[in-house]
Amino acid sequence: MTDFLQRYPDGVILALDEMSLYFQATLTRVWFPKGQTPLVDVTPQRDHQHFYGAVDLRTGREIALRASQQTSEITANFVMLLLMSYPQPILLLMDRAPWHFGDAMRDLVAQTDRLQVIYFPPACPDLNPQEHVWERARDRISHNHTYRRFETLLDDFETYLNETAFETNFMDKYVPPGLYAI
Repeated sequence: MTDFLQRYPDGVILALDEMSLYFQATLTRVWFPKGQTPLVDVTPQRDHQHFYGAVDLRTGREIALRASQQTSEITANFVMLLLMSYPQPILLLMDRAPWHFGDAMRDLVAQTDRLQVIYFPPACPDLNPQEHVWERARDRISHNHTYRRFETLLDDFETYLNETAFETNFMDKYVPPGLYAI
């Protein structure tokens, strides 16, 4: 990462990840007046939707899209969208999901001069700032939800992701001081 920033001081550093959002509400603790039990309707439906997301580690800008599957081809298409969104060189941080190593991704990385990829160590999801974005979005939108329609939940989830700036201390923790500017 240090080499990338020295070579491309205005380069973009993105953390990418995927997640699946289920219509069935996930329950978490909530504050409620003593003696009153909160009620949350839980649907037995197991409908789900995949999302791809990438957070800019300097600005906190999120780009998130729904996806039908998690494959190398869809990952490559999402990365091409990122390349269209940012004209400067991109350093892409990803976990080691199998679809990040498929033919479509290997070909895209090999053919794109302004794209570099670094993989997080195995079994270290807490290192990926995009995981924390998913957590915040779930806390805000999908935990304890009362949505009656799955499409409305998906719209609100995607809107929250794309309209919220997500602060991260990743650069402060892992990049030497003075090497980057926000």
